[in-house]
Amino acid sequence: MQAQTSRDSAPPGRQALIWQLLSAALSAVTSGAAAPTVLDCGGGSGSFAVPLAQAGAQVTVVDISVDALATLQRRADEAGVGGRVHAVQGDVEALTDAVGSGGFDLVLAHGILGAVDDLPAAFAAVAASVRPGGRLSVLVANPVAGVLARALAADVSAALAELRALDTAFAQPGPDAVRALCRAHGLLIDQVHGIGVFTELVPGRALEQPGAREALDALEFESATRSPFCDIAARVHLLARRPAG
Repeated sequence: MQAQTSRDSAPPGRQALIWQLLSAALSAVTSGAAAPTVLDCGGGSGSFAVPLAQAGAQVTVVDISVDALATLQRRADEAGVGGRVHAVQGDVEALTDAVGSGGFDLVLAHGILGAVDDLPAAFAAVAASVRPGGRLSVLVANPVAGVLARALAADVSAALAELRALDTAFAQPGPDAVRALCRAHGLLIDQVHGIGVFTELVPGRALEQPGAREALDALEFESATRSPFCDIAARVHLLARRPAG
């Protein structure tokens, strides 16, 4: 089965770049007649799970919130992909208990690593769910952007404190920590993109102008890997793979 994507199923706005990256990753792990399998850790109400199911994947969403999973199932049913979306209540730190290990073509860990109590243990469980040849999509906050946000909010003391903390924040779920954890679990990082370089800075009223949203999307796409812009993005997306051999 070849993964099918469309503009109709793609998440809008600031998620457009992430969706493009996920679409490419899904295509990379799709071969033959079998539907690719996707695990969305902490996927909530399905902002990516439903479009991925529409693209032809079998998607399992693990989330601690019963309400979010109920919303997910309703959205999936309304989109006509209820049979392709599987909701599992569980904690990412006990992921193996919920879904086993090693069986997924594409695994998403978007924003969830910042909410766990034990980052190494949680990441180990997430990494174990990626099959050989599979991909891992991780989205984390960028601590550099946090420093800039504090300064722009005129809280210069907090900005200084966060700047100094960058040297000792390796244990936090930032890009450097994710890179190290990927290496420790045999995952190779293929791509790194800055997400939200300009979106947080552009006033909402500016997007009411004709063509402004399309221009902002293009600006985000073209700056996502271009230094120094990508270095100050609000979030960082890392795409890793487990070698097939």
